Amino acid sequence: RARMSAGTLAGNMEALLNGYRVGQVIEGQKIHDIFLRLDESSRSNPETIENINVMLLPTGDLVKVKELANVYKGSGPNMINREGLQRRLVVSANSEGVDLNELITTIQKASKEIEWPAGYHMDVGGQFESQVESSKQMIWLGVISVLVVFLILFFHFNSSVLTMQIMLNIPLALIGSVAAIYLTDKSFSIASLIAFVTLCGIASRNGIMMISHYLHLIQEEGEKFGRAMIIRGTIERLVPVLMTALTAILALTPLLFAKGEPGKEILHPVAVVIVGGLITSTLLDLLVTPAVFYLFGEKASQKTISKFERNKTEEL
Repeated sequence: RARMSAGTLAGNMEALLNGYRVGQVIEGQKIHDIFLRLDESSRSNPETIENINVMLLPTGDLVKVKELANVYKGSGPNMINREGLQRRLVVSANSEGVDLNELITTIQKASKEIEWPAGYHMDVGGQFESQVESSKQMIWLGVISVLVVFLILFFHFNSSVLTMQIMLNIPLALIGSVAAIYLTDKSFSIASLIAFVTLCGIASRNGIMMISHYLHLIQEEGEKFGRAMIIRGTIERLVPVLMTALTAILALTPLLFAKGEPGKEILHPVAVVIVGGLITSTLLDLLVTPAVFYLFGEKASQKTISKFERNKTEEL
C-alpha cells in the first residue's frame, strides 16, 4: 500500500524549496557550500509547487503535491522558535535615548489593551529582564551592607543612638543622588543602584568623623557636653570633611561630564549618583549631625565614653 506521512512530505518539500547541502567546494582560502534545490521557476508560485511530483513508498508511484496537500500563500514567521514547550516569536527594539523602565511601562500598559487570542501572551525579556534580576540582587546586598555597617558601628560605640545619628547621613546623601538623577538622565539603572550602595559607606564616614571627634573632646580634652563643645568639634572637623568629599567629587568630575562617550555608559550614572549624594550629605552633615547630637547625644556619649574607659583600663 502506497503512503507518505505528513512529516515526510514536509521534509521533502523543505529540501526542494529551500535546498539542502550536498557538499563543499574550496576556492583558494574560501569554502563554498553546494546546495541542491529546485530552480527558481519551479518554486516561484503555488501553481508550480502543487504540480511537483513526489514518490510514494514502497510502490514508487509518482503523484502531484496537490493530491496530498493544499498549497496556498500565507504569512507567518520564517523560523519557529520554542521555549518552555511553547512557540516563541521575538520582537526586539533598541531603547537608546529612552529610559528603559519608562519604555517597558508604556509597552505593558499598551499590551493590556490588546485582546490576545487564546494561548497567546506577552513576556518582556532581554536587557529589562536582566536589569530586574540584578536590581533585586543589589537591593538585598544593599540591605545587608547597611545592616553590617550598623552592627559594626553599634559594637564600636556601644550605642544605638549614636549609630543611628551616623546612619542619618545615608538619607541625606540619597536626597542629592535622587536630585542629581532627576536633573540629568532621569533614568535609573543597575549602575545607579550600585552607586547608591557605595554611597552609603562614603556618607557614613563623615558622620563617624564628626561624632568620634565630639567624643574625643569630651574624653581626652575635658570638654563638657554642650553647644560650645559641638561648635568647636564641628569647626575642627570642617576641613577634613570637606577635603575628603571634594577629593571624591573632583575625581569623578570627568566622568560626570562624559555622558554618551564610548565606554562611559556605566561609569557616568555612578558618578552622577555619588557626586550628587556627596554634595548634599556633606553640606547637611555640617548642620544636621551637630544639631541631632546636641539634642539626643548626651546620655549616649556618656555611655560610649564609659565603655572606652573600661577598655583602656582592661588593656592597662
